[in-house]
Amino acid sequence: MGKENKIVRFGLIGKNIEYSFSRVHFTKKFKDLSLDNYSYENFDFQDIAELSEILKNNKNIKGFNVTIPYKEAVIPFLVELDATAKEIGAVNTIKFTEKGLKGYNTDYYGFQKSIEPLLDNSHTHALILGTGGASKAVAYVFKLLGIAYTFVSRNAKENQFRYLDLNEEILTKYTVIVNCTPLGTFPEIENKPDLPYQFINSKHVLFDLIYNPEKTAFLLAGKAQGAQVKNGEKMLELQAEKAWEIWNS
Repeated sequence: MGKENKIVRFGLIGKNIEYSFSRVHFTKKFKDLSLDNYSYENFDFQDIAELSEILKNNKNIKGFNVTIPYKEAVIPFLVELDATAKEIGAVNTIKFTEKGLKGYNTDYYGFQKSIEPLLDNSHTHALILGTGGASKAVAYVFKLLGIAYTFVSRNAKENQFRYLDLNEEILTKYTVIVNCTPLGTFPEIENKPDLPYQFINSKHVLFDLIYNPEKTAFLLAGKAQGAQVKNGEKMLELQAEKAWEIWNS
C-alpha cells in the first residue's frame, strides 16, 4: 500500500485512444530517466463527465494530456487557464496545482516549431481542415506568423469554406493546408479530406496532425502533386516535452 501511494501518475484524456503517442513517449521517457515510480496511462472516456470520478478517487495524479475530442470540453473542470490556452480556447495539458487544475496549450508550440521550416514568403494564406480543439491552436500559430487562414468544414459557418467550395482559384491562393480532422488515421488509412487534389502543386505545403500512419492518404495525394508534406509526429514530440516542462515547473 505504501509503495502504491508513492507512484507519480500522469495520463492522457481522450476517446478511443487504445494506441496513443503520449503513453509510448512518456513511458520511454520515464524509463530513460530511471523514474521507476512514475507511470503514464490512458483515460479513455466515452464522456468527459467521467473525469469527475477519476479526480474524486485518485489523489496521486500530477498531470494530464488531453486529446480529441475533449480539448474544449475539459475546460469547465479547470480552475485556471494559462493566458495562451485562454486565447486559443483549447487545452491539451493540465497541471495539478494547490488551487486545482490549471490548463495549458502546448499544441501551438509543437505545431509552430514543426511547420516553420517549411514556410517561405510565398505562403501567405492557409486552409485549416476541421474546427475542433487542435484547429484552434493551428489558427493561433498562423495569427502569430501573419498568415491569413480560413477554416474548412462540412457545416461551414460564416467566413468559412465548405469542402464543396474548394476550387482551383482557392487552392492557388491558399498554399498551406493543415489537416486537423481524424480522417486517415489508422486503421482507416484510405480516408482523406475531400479536396480537389489536382490543383495542388509544388508551391503547396500539406501538414497532417495525424502521425499514424506516417504518410496519410492526404499527404500521399499532396506529395504526388509535388507538394512539401509533413506529419504530426514532431509536433507531438515537441508538445509533449513542453508539457513535461510545465508539470515540473
